[in-house]
Amino acid sequence: MLRPSPAARIVFRSASFPSRFRQCAARLRPPRLAACVAVLFLVGSPWAGSARAGCDPLSEPPGSTPNASGAATAEGAPTPPSWSIGEIADSSNQHVVVRGDSLTSIGARYGQSVRRIAETNGLDPGARLEVGQTLIVCSRHLAPRAAELDDGIVINLPQRMAFRYVAGRLDGAWPVAVGRPDWPTPVGDFTVRTREQDKTWYVPVSIQEEMRREGKPVLTQVPPGPENPLGRHWIGLSLPAIGIHGTNAPASVYGFRSHGCIRMHPDDVAALFERVTLGERGRIVYEPLLLARDARGRIWFEANPDAYRRGGGTIETVRAMAREQGIAEAAVDWAQVAKMLRERDGLAREAGPIPGGLAEAGAGAVAAGEPQSNGGNR
Repeated sequence: MLRPSPAARIVFRSASFPSRFRQCAARLRPPRLAACVAVLFLVGSPWAGSARAGCDPLSEPPGSTPNASGAATAEGAPTPPSWSIGEIADSSNQHVVVRGDSLTSIGARYGQSVRRIAETNGLDPGARLEVGQTLIVCSRHLAPRAAELDDGIVINLPQRMAFRYVAGRLDGAWPVAVGRPDWPTPVGDFTVRTREQDKTWYVPVSIQEEMRREGKPVLTQVPPGPENPLGRHWIGLSLPAIGIHGTNAPASVYGFRSHGCIRMHPDDVAALFERVTLGERGRIVYEPLLLARDARGRIWFEANPDAYRRGGGTIETVRAMAREQGIAEAAVDWAQVAKMLRERDGLAREAGPIPGGLAEAGAGAVAAGEPQSNGGNR
């Protein structure tokens, strides 16, 4: 499981909230979507450590500040529907290469692009790795959350990340693979219907037809074992033919690679399987752009690919989000935002404040928290 380190309360909303909220609300149940918001969580990893050079390390976590916005504090004050609470964690990691590793498999394990890992370590994206080689891997994400979903799972498709909450606090975060652009994972609310181990995969007719078109052997079922693409763990959802499951191709995680299901690394899905309960609620969202401000007034931005071409947002989208959060435009590093919009590498970075530009530094700030410890298709 990916674990957070020292924490700080923040306020956050998705940068694409103005347009995407209206689009989602038209498709889904408005009462359940009215409070669709997010928290800032800079995701750690199974090997989380202190910040190291090359990872845009976080500055020192902020100390306690006045709750200027009326949003929730560590003492549990009421949270307005459009705001939420989160943590800040340093996710800079050193990964020691073992036999069989590639930049693709490492990126899949941590939730980061091959290009970004290569750039951070001064490598060519196609470079062969040597056993024992040490790499710096940065995997920092802003974590969407629905305010009324204090317990449950949120999956953001453009991020290719899954987040689980318990009592309003982030309990875990994992990279996932989601549906291909031509076979997209649906958005919407769900409940966990089943939990099964070593499940036989009964191949849907649509996938059998794809096998036939591609000249592959047409399978109708695959028993448990190393050839089963569902892996060893299956978490069935109320969404038709959609589940969260493991994989026999872990390097495919953190991609748009599945037939609609949520695919996880075998170790990660095993951890989630032990935690999740029947009837647990969740939500799948589509939010490519994410913007947040922490209690110190630092502004965070994350841009992800618009793989489904549903509107990836522009710099004007981010300006609108800043206005909604009461962030003065002069405080934002718009050159950084523009660069991140071009790259869309899924890494959250500081994008302000510009010195002297935070005219409304107190607006939306909430109290800092103490360091936290967190214990179908295919």
